[in-house]
Amino acid sequence: MRETITFRPETDEDLEFLCRLYMSTREEEMKMVPWTNEEKLAFLIQQFQAQRSHYRANYDGAEYLLILENGVPIGRLYLHRQPDDHRIMDIALKPEHRKRGIGGMLMQELIDEAREKGAIVSIHVEYNNPAMHLYERLGFQKKDTYGVYHLMEWRPDDSSSEKTEPAAELS
Repeated sequence: MRETITFRPETDEDLEFLCRLYMSTREEEMKMVPWTNEEKLAFLIQQFQAQRSHYRANYDGAEYLLILENGVPIGRLYLHRQPDDHRIMDIALKPEHRKRGIGGMLMQELIDEAREKGAIVSIHVEYNNPAMHLYERLGFQKKDTYGVYHLMEWRPDDSSSEKTEPAAELS
């Protein structure tokens, strides 16, 4: 599977795809809201734009990558590498590409890269995010809570973390 997964920097031409991807991550949440479809759409577009602005204002030098399978966009990976912390700002896959092992494979590669550099890997995860189990299985631990998010970290010196052969770097 790995040989079919590649990355490229996102461009302005990718905004429609990225907005639809963002909306797919909020789908379950939106089912509970008693709004019209038009109100939900307007809200999600506004939230996507706010998130995009926030990331660019607060993560100078971050990588904004599209995840491609056989050259076709299937997700995004936003990564802010610092010497001691590789922050996963966001990782998301289209619904039909979830639960196929792609996210776990990419997370393991990020862990392997950070291990080689002696850095932690951190990510903010919503309480109800189904990927929480994946992160815990990979050795991430909850370090703090901010509103509806847990700050989770994987540390290279944590003996409970899975150890695998180092993978090629993502960039």
